[in-house]
Amino acid sequence: EVIRRTEQEFQVLPKRWVVERTFGWLNQYHRLSKDYERLPEMSEAAIYAVMTRIMLRRLVV
Repeated sequence: EVIRRTEQEFQVLPKRWVVERTFGWLNQYHRLSKDYERLPEMSEAAIYAVMTRIMLRRLVV
C-alpha cells in the first residue's frame, strides 16, 4: 500500500518499520542477500525456510 504524504513535516509511517525489520532479518542469511535462484518458487521456499528458522529459534529461547 502506498501512503501519500500530505504534510511537509516528518511523520512516522505506519507498518513501514515492520517491513524494514523483516528485511533486515532476512538479509542476515547470505543466500537471501543475493538473488541466486533461477525460479521464483525457490526464492519463496528459501524465505519460508528462513522465517521458520527465525520463529523456531524464538520459541526455543
